[in-house]
Amino acid sequence: MEEANEFLSELDLKTIKKIFYNIELAEQTNDPRLFKKLQNDIWEFRTKYAGLQIRLLAFWDKSDNKKTLVIASHGFIKKIDKVPANQIYRAEKLREQYFKNKTQN
Repeated sequence: MEEANEFLSELDLKTIKKIFYNIELAEQTNDPRLFKKLQNDIWEFRTKYAGLQIRLLAFWDKSDNKKTLVIASHGFIKKIDKVPANQIYRAEKLREQYFKNKTQN
């Protein structure tokens, strides 16, 4: 989604490469250090790089019945152990908006 793209565009190239490497790795493995369910329908892509804990929150779109899309809603640099509730709430709202827009098109 747009907010995830904006977040990524603010990072340096090496960090972006590490995030995409971890996303590709998460596609092939079921490693909770890379991709972990937070609550309800919200998941997090996890990347630790250069001392930063980078998170992309995401959700699933299974409406195709053939392919499942994983949509990154937005990203942030995590500064505490738990993912802040306001970030999860933000991802839930972006998810709602995504599906609302999808049904209108």
